[in-house]
Amino acid sequence: MSAQPKIEMPIAFEKKINWVPVSETIVIGKDVLELVSSSMYVDPMAIYREYIQNAVDSIEESANKENGRVEIAIDVAARSIRIRDNGGGVPAEEFVKRLTSVGASTKRGTTARGFRGVGRLAGLGYCQELIFRTRSSAESMVSEMRWDCRELRTLLRSAQQDKGIAEVIREIVQLRKFKDASAPASFFEVELKSVARLGNDKLMNADAVIHYLAQVAPVPFSPEFKFAKRITEALTSHGINSALDIRVNGAESPLYRPYTNSINLDERHKARISDLEIHEIPGTDGSVAAIAWIAHHDYAGAIPSSALVKGIRARAGNIQVGEHSLFEELFPEQRFNSWSIGEVNILDRRLIPNGRRDHFEQSVHFSNLTNHLSPIAKDIARRCRQSSLTRKWLRAFELHKGVALDRAKAVARGGVSKATRASNADAARKSLKAMHNAVNQKYLSDESKNRLATEAKSVDTRVNKLIANAGTAADPLKDFKPQVRNAYEEVITLIYECVKNRNAAAIIVEKILEKIKSGKSTTSGPQQKR
Repeated sequence: MSAQPKIEMPIAFEKKINWVPVSETIVIGKDVLELVSSSMYVDPMAIYREYIQNAVDSIEESANKENGRVEIAIDVAARSIRIRDNGGGVPAEEFVKRLTSVGASTKRGTTARGFRGVGRLAGLGYCQELIFRTRSSAESMVSEMRWDCRELRTLLRSAQQDKGIAEVIREIVQLRKFKDASAPASFFEVELKSVARLGNDKLMNADAVIHYLAQVAPVPFSPEFKFAKRITEALTSHGINSALDIRVNGAESPLYRPYTNSINLDERHKARISDLEIHEIPGTDGSVAAIAWIAHHDYAGAIPSSALVKGIRARAGNIQVGEHSLFEELFPEQRFNSWSIGEVNILDRRLIPNGRRDHFEQSVHFSNLTNHLSPIAKDIARRCRQSSLTRKWLRAFELHKGVALDRAKAVARGGVSKATRASNADAARKSLKAMHNAVNQKYLSDESKNRLATEAKSVDTRVNKLIANAGTAADPLKDFKPQVRNAYEEVITLIYECVKNRNAAAIIVEKILEKIKSGKSTTSGPQQKR
């Protein structure tokens, strides 16, 4: 073996290097504002999540913790959105610093949901003016801050690079204080004015906002959902509260999560919630990392998106992270995630949502979570497959029952040749055998087996009686000459063979035979032999 060539290392790597700190001025450019606003959020609806998230944090720090409320007013004519919470508000001395800082949240290291200090800027890319208003309980004046989003976009489009983020904020932000006797004693409010028209304008669509927040926000389960109390008790026992009262456009009743006792799969089928499983997911240190609940149904197919509940979803701080497909890779067949209903509520603060809140930061703690969720996903997949096989054999039973009865009736009806009668009788008996085979499949429940066995016995008796009676019943074609009888038999046999709908074929044959019988009753003797 030839010797490996020696690799010469650069001199810089061979010598000891004395590192020195950077002395030049570090510039944080204006484009950061665009990155943390419209560029950061793929779905414009995320602005509602960000402001609700901040509202929940504010409420939980206030005296209104047990009666938190958020009111959302969408004015389509004025193209404005106002989101107000009854939290403790922001004290006047902290107002400017808190609302103009970027990426410097005081929430980091606390139990608050938002801690990156950029969520409040989510609306910058979607309106012409972004306004914050607040008052704490110790103050009489309302503090207001106005961000000029039109001017911001002008500055961002400018080719000048000499302005940093702080200078840009100073140019687009204005402040004022005023008295407002109608304002609550303490509150925080964000208002978006002249909201942009994006896509189907869903930011201004109250129904779309309701559907979005019902899935994402920390709102309670509907009292009509039969497992609401059990899930709520399990979550509350681990410190997860889901009692935020959100009203949209002055609604009389609050928003509820969209979970119901049954879900329409299509026009004919429903998924009925029948059972609930609650799992404690252990963390890497033995603590409880998450609480997962799974609602079982008959797994008759995928849950439609319009039901708003499909898929195993994740929640951190009781606010949804990502969408329904976040855990679909844990399923042996990803499609089965869409058949599932449930949530994974995160408790471990080391499981951190990423900046966009569309997934989690990858870590050993997230890997531990998915490792424990994988068997749950596999069990759901097993239920889906078993349900599919059950439906397959139930369909097979019904199919063979119909064939057995149709063929037996065709034998009893007459009007066909002996060979065709024998063939139909044989087909009927084969279908009876297939029915009994379906009854004995392991995929059927004992209840289904007992029901089908009783039905199979009844069909068996009826089919055999029809076939047996055919031998003694009068053939409607027996009095015709052989050539005529053969012609009728061929026509009737062709009808059975060519008409795909066997019920339709039977109706046609019965009408022909009735016509023949009716014609024979009005004739006599030799005329019948023509």
